[in-house]
Amino acid sequence: MLTKAPRGTKDITPSESYKWNYLESKFKNLCSLYGYEEIRTPIFENTELFQRGVGDTTDIVQKEMYSFKDKGDRSITLKPEGTAGVVRAFIENKMYADAQPTKLFYITPCFRYERPQSGRQRQFHQFGIEAIGSDTPSLDAEVIELATQFLGEVGLKDLSVSINSVGCPVCRESYNEKLKKYLASKEDVLCDLCNERREKNPMRVIDCKNETCQANIQDIPLIADNLCEDCQNHFDTLKSYLDEMNIKYEVDKKIVRGLDYYKRTAFEIISNDLGSQSTVCGGGRYDGLVEQIGGPEGFSGIGFGLGVERLLLTLAANNIEIAKPDSTDIFIVTIGDTAKLKAFNILKALRSNHISADKDHLDRSVKAQFKYSNKVDAKYTIVIGDDELEKDEATLKNMNTGEQRLIKLSELVEELKKEL
Repeated sequence: MLTKAPRGTKDITPSESYKWNYLESKFKNLCSLYGYEEIRTPIFENTELFQRGVGDTTDIVQKEMYSFKDKGDRSITLKPEGTAGVVRAFIENKMYADAQPTKLFYITPCFRYERPQSGRQRQFHQFGIEAIGSDTPSLDAEVIELATQFLGEVGLKDLSVSINSVGCPVCRESYNEKLKKYLASKEDVLCDLCNERREKNPMRVIDCKNETCQANIQDIPLIADNLCEDCQNHFDTLKSYLDEMNIKYEVDKKIVRGLDYYKRTAFEIISNDLGSQSTVCGGGRYDGLVEQIGGPEGFSGIGFGLGVERLLLTLAANNIEIAKPDSTDIFIVTIGDTAKLKAFNILKALRSNHISADKDHLDRSVKAQFKYSNKVDAKYTIVIGDDELEKDEATLKNMNTGEQRLIKLSELVEELKKEL
């Protein structure tokens, strides 16, 4: 057990980590173009934050959270998603006093206790953005555009956006009454979980994964058909912005998302590349969440979460490869103790000039050192021994072309800077 990672977790080794670095860099750079700044929140929060923010009727809170008591007998939870912690930080750090909207992005591990499967781990990673301080649909459109641009730039071209409006407290009040009456008539054909939800959070029944339930609620009333005038105008305006940007979308009235804090806009982004559909991003508006967890009134927000593991699987399924980073620029093959010592001076000079360089650390033979140079994919190799040091010159070999030429060791740095 000591040499096996806990179930639902996975090591990210150098054979994969360069892909993560590429995606993270891409995401950070794009967020900067849109005016989003990075925020880093703690890995754990007080459990109550997620109970109030995410919703105590959600699967996350009821079944999936990693919660425990610390030594001070406080209930602590490893964060299962990113939004609640960001909103808490927005309140605690009084970001509401700054110019609005506040535009933030994060890259974070999250934790949910569920059955591990492909693309779904107990420790997983999310890219996310949160835009707090405006309820205008133009911000919704910007959030969707950022997500689609990012996915497009990493290679997914056939993307579609599914959008819905899940209403606001005004239209939900009358809608929930209609929905409860409908679900009461279906009590005998609903699963136990849906019967539990139909009173506490009836709209969650729409999202039930039980096939029998779905077959028996085909005619269920949908919130998109019962919006108040303000929510309908908001949704129509969002669609006009998406049309203006030529973003392909469809209205899916059954999107409700799995978290209680969503209001009005809810969306999912789907990759259709190579004919296989895969949801790679989801998000929505959470008007009222700031106030709900103890912040000031009147601060709306919208954001999305994007699973990194799921994205990497989608890229692989579509044969989209992330190029490996540049190889080692130069490998120094040494002969004798004097050369081993001198090599450190050369390495320091090369690295100080941002030229990647390495040497042998296992006392290999000259032949084995050349084999290792090939293994690390070095662009150039030089051999230094007593003769080379005495003459202040060595043979610089281009490992790709096989071309060789003499070079002064004292001029090595400047010559390589020109070559590279």
